[in-house]
Amino acid sequence: MKTTTIAIAFLFMMFSTNLSAKSNYQMAERHGGALNLGLGIGGYSGYYGNVGLSLPIMNVNYELGIVQNFTLAPFLTLYSYSDGNYRSIVTPIGLKGTLYLDQLLHAGSRWDFYTAGSLGLALVNTSWDSNYSGSRNYYKTTNPLYLDFHLGTEFHLSNNVGLFLDLSTGVSTIGIAFH
Repeated sequence: MKTTTIAIAFLFMMFSTNLSAKSNYQMAERHGGALNLGLGIGGYSGYYGNVGLSLPIMNVNYELGIVQNFTLAPFLTLYSYSDGNYRSIVTPIGLKGTLYLDQLLHAGSRWDFYTAGSLGLALVNTSWDSNYSGSRNYYKTTNPLYLDFHLGTEFHLSNNVGLFLDLSTGVSTIGIAFH
């Protein structure tokens, strides 16, 4: 319940930001003001290291333009795992900083290339099967720090919609971006 409340509060904060805000500077290409919805594989390393496999995930973030070619995006990621004894829902939340490399790479206006880093906390909510007789504290020893490094690209289908691929050290996603 605590994880759900925090996740809902985070989403409310993310979407209550003035979505029509414009940056204070003019440039050839505007970064920020993008809602990114992604599906992929991976997971919070402190957790999926314990289960030994990558998990399907959902990720949402909203990019805010800070300075030219740099954005900050509050993010929320969600995935779950279960076996015969327990079910865990893992919710990493935090902030993703993105540096766009379009000018450096002389990318065309339909392409974005970037490198990024994410920092946050992974909230883990575990429920155990009533018949389980082992230790219920096993997964409580994982470090809640969420740290991820990214390389990615986005292809703009139009001024308002793009498709992205985000490869990372933890959670890799493909998805759609709304500008």
